[in-house]
Order: sequence, then structure tokens, then C-alpha cells
Amino acid sequence: MSTLDEEDRREYYRIEDSIALEIRPLSAPEAADQEVLQDASPLFNLLSELHLSEFESQHLLRQISERDRNTANYLKAMNKRIDLLSQVVAQTVLGKFGEPQHVVLSEGGIEFEHHLAYPTGSHLAVKLLLMPQALGLLLRAKVTHCEPESFGTFAIGSEFEALTDAQRQLLARYILQRQAHKRRLAREQNESGN
Repeated sequence: MSTLDEEDRREYYRIEDSIALEIRPLSAPEAADQEVLQDASPLFNLLSELHLSEFESQHLLRQISERDRNTANYLKAMNKRIDLLSQVVAQTVLGKFGEPQHVVLSEGGIEFEHHLAYPTGSHLAVKLLLMPQALGLLLRAKVTHCEPESFGTFAIGSEFEALTDAQRQLLARYILQRQAHKRRLAREQNESGN
């Protein structure tokens, strides 16, 4: 039984968004293996590794910033350049995904529509390209529900499995940034409407 506070917190870390998404079922051996998934696309793997390494080095940048501001400022400028390059790679990768689609995304899982049905309990590889941050993640998920929708599609809910701490935190940061962006847009619309 969930309390209102738990429901509020659950909704706080959940967003509706349009993202590039690719789904493929995992074979039984792949599902049993808890290693981090790798994609067949070297560009996607590069994009994913780029963000994971940036995340893992943030604490070092904070330590450098405390000791040497000039070096920290230089490293931040270099990081910005790398972010711009990652956006170029993301645009290349995005062309292979097709059109972004509507999803409900949280730290715990993702809900989406798909043209194939996947039985409850089946395991999936969920490939996400989150823009504008150009964040590429390839995550394991377990189907929690699959219901028929109109026009031969299925509403599929899934929960992420075996996320690394870095993957979880990158996902949480993306969600919080998107929520802040949506709140900022709503506030600007309210201010311009008055």
C-alpha cells in the first residue's frame, strides 16, 4: 500500500518525453548474463562511454576546482567541447533510430508503445538516445505488462534491471533536467500570458 507521499515522490522522478528508442528481446543466455550490454554500433557505444566517463570524473573536477580555478575552468571548457562533439555523434546515431517516440520514463523503468507484443516477464535490451544531452544508454529491462492498443500496437511497461550506479545517476540527472526545463517553460508561458 503506497502513501500519498510515496506517490508524489514516484511521480517526481517520472517524465513523459519524446526520445529515440530501440527495443530488442534478449535471449535466455543474454538475460541471465548481468554484464553491461554492448551495442553493435561502435558510435552508440562511444557515445555511451563518453557520458559514463564524464560522470565518473566529475568528482575529480570538483577537487581540482577547489585547488586551482584556472585549471578547472580550462577543463570545463574542454568538457564543453567534448559535449558538442558528442552531440554531433548523437545526430549521426539518431539517423539510425528513426523518429523519436513518446515514452514515460523513470529511474526504475520505461513505458512505451511497440508494434510487437512481449510477454510479461520477458527480458529486453532497451536502447535510449536522450536529447539534447546526447546521452546514449543501453539498458536491461523486464516486461511488467503488455496490453493491446489501437492500430496493432501494444502498450508495454518495463522495469530496468542491473543498472550500474553511473547509469542510474545519469538517468536521474536527465529526468531532473527535463522536469526543470518543463517547469521553466510553463513559468515563462504563465508570465507572458499575464
